[in-house]
Amino acid sequence: MFRMSRSRSLAAAGLLLALGVTTGCSTGQESKGGGDVAPVSGKISLTYLQKQGDQEYFIGEAAGAKAKAAELGIDLKVVNLGNDANKTVSEVRSAIAQKSNGLIIVVPDPAVGPQVVQSAKDAKVALLTSDDQICATGPDPAACDKAALVPRIGFSGAQMGGEVGKRAATEYQKAGWNAADTRIVSAWKQDVTVCGDRVKAARSAFDAAVPGVQNIDVATDNTPTGAQDKIAATVTANPGVKHWVVWGCNDENVQGGVTALENAGFKADNVIGVGLGAYLACKDWSGDKPSGMKAALFINGKDVGALAVQTMYDKLKNSKEMPAEAFAPTTMVDPATWKSSGVTCS
Repeated sequence: MFRMSRSRSLAAAGLLLALGVTTGCSTGQESKGGGDVAPVSGKISLTYLQKQGDQEYFIGEAAGAKAKAAELGIDLKVVNLGNDANKTVSEVRSAIAQKSNGLIIVVPDPAVGPQVVQSAKDAKVALLTSDDQICATGPDPAACDKAALVPRIGFSGAQMGGEVGKRAATEYQKAGWNAADTRIVSAWKQDVTVCGDRVKAARSAFDAAVPGVQNIDVATDNTPTGAQDKIAATVTANPGVKHWVVWGCNDENVQGGVTALENAGFKADNVIGVGLGAYLACKDWSGDKPSGMKAALFINGKDVGALAVQTMYDKLKNSKEMPAEAFAPTTMVDPATWKSSGVTCS
């Protein structure tokens, strides 16, 4: 939502602490990030492959990666994979053929994980994921042995979801709604592990504060239009509901839900949307029109991109083992605070 270098060692450690890095315990097994990768003595060349590279969050991530690469004297190429799993495999092979020393990747589909890992391993190229996890031994990171997960830079799904759920509960209590005529929509792409972590944590945090509100899981493609269509059908199937709480994997899901509810005739006072990203939520707050988007968790892609490049640099230049996961900070924002928090609207 999520890695960086250190002026050799002290500066690096301080930066990771500031960003809230968590390192998994050693398993004693070969690192899936490239334990057999040789150090690079000369200039480092990296390729950053991103899904949905035209999305505001990933644009910011690429900017953070480029800035850190310039600081460290790294040659960096950024590739937009869109949502194309086949392109992922071909671009990984292309980056290897172009002699990249390391690959940082946000996969459109985790099912390509084993193929990506094998390609990097065969070429002895270091591999790091950002945002979404991939597994070396199977298509589903949720079913993967932890030792087979590729090191990841990003945000903590549990922490992010928990913040969303707590804020939704606060807004619900403030609104004074009744559980009997309220429903929660949890919307996400259900084969993306980090998405599942987020919505599960949101529900747990909400239930801890406000028990008894019925939840409806909605499978989407994580896009605004996809979420809008699926949530519109859900609203139609529940005609007795007067109030709706909406959260999801990202801003796209929540914006799609808020739009679907608005189109169905629900006024802003009857909708509590809590986004995750804030890059779309802030568009609803730029004008004077009331919005069902009540708040959003701001996740800064620049921090993730920079930390990813720093982590890869430390691996290739100093043979520093990559952490199992490293997390960047988040901030809850709303119509009154988003501008001062540095949110950039897409």
